[in-house]
Amino acid sequence: MTTPDIPAERPRPNALPGAGLIDRFGRRITYLRLSLTDRCNFRCVYCMTQDARFAHQDRLLSHDELAAIATAFTGLGVHKIRLTGGEPLARPGLIQLVHRIAALPGLSELVITTNGSLLERWASDLRDGGVRRINVSLDSLRPERFRSLTRNGDLAQVLRGIDAAIAAGFERIKLNAVILRDRNRDEVLDLARFALAKAINLSFIEAMPFGEVGEHDRPENYYPVDRIREDLAAELPLVPTTETTGGPARYYRIPGSQTRIGFISPRSHGFCADCNRVRVTAEGRLLLCLGNEHSLDLRSLLRAHPGDITRLRGAIAAAMGAKPEGCDLGPGIAPIAFRRMSEAGG
Repeated sequence: MTTPDIPAERPRPNALPGAGLIDRFGRRITYLRLSLTDRCNFRCVYCMTQDARFAHQDRLLSHDELAAIATAFTGLGVHKIRLTGGEPLARPGLIQLVHRIAALPGLSELVITTNGSLLERWASDLRDGGVRRINVSLDSLRPERFRSLTRNGDLAQVLRGIDAAIAAGFERIKLNAVILRDRNRDEVLDLARFALAKAINLSFIEAMPFGEVGEHDRPENYYPVDRIREDLAAELPLVPTTETTGGPARYYRIPGSQTRIGFISPRSHGFCADCNRVRVTAEGRLLLCLGNEHSLDLRSLLRAHPGDITRLRGAIAAAMGAKPEGCDLGPGIAPIAFRRMSEAGG
């Protein structure tokens, strides 16, 4: 679905691209989530419908266009890039693209989020290519429930992928678990113990209200992180920490372990005031805020002026004038139909 472009006459906090990316509320943007594809081999119940349709191949950014966008952002002070999707590991030529982006001057951290289904094949190549950290979505440890939540996923395949990532030696591995009240809340403790046993990190996430998802009842299945934390604290000691990975998670330590437990609360406790990130979709739209509709069409600019990184940087810097102060994703909000999470980049 096409969303309105950012008006060209917006005020520009960054008159000089070299000044970095600072929006009109003084927030410095240092983190880009770059989607490689809107396609996914899962159909998670909180993300999309069973018969979801995806963009035609010629609408997706090419490798050169993705690399150009990454180059422009790192030239504007962005030092962390997360590759997302859809399922980014399904993108043809992924490893070559990873090498190109990892080599960019000014980039200190290249990370990736995956559903894990293809990770057994690609974990070692991703690590060798320059990916430092990896997040793996894992909402259930019960095979039949996992298949029900993903509609077609194979839990054993994902678990082998997690083991392959551990063997590959990533600096950090984190599991992401979306918790739904009537579907998997009873696995909160099991997921935490699994992370502890593997000596990896885990973040619990509130489901986002984006796109059409079919039979899944969002209001009935919303489960806030405060409740998740209470469920855990009844069995595990949680010690607050000020540690951060540059994203929205608030972390706790479990004494005697290396595992950090994070809580991401876009609906119950918004974090707009500290927002340091923007997204670029697989079709090349710069999203300044997940909950707002306006965006900037970088694909058209790239195809009208191929290779013009200066022009691209200028457009990105100017767009910061349209980044809103925040958005309302609270529990009572109606689903946001104009954007699906797989289109927005996870």
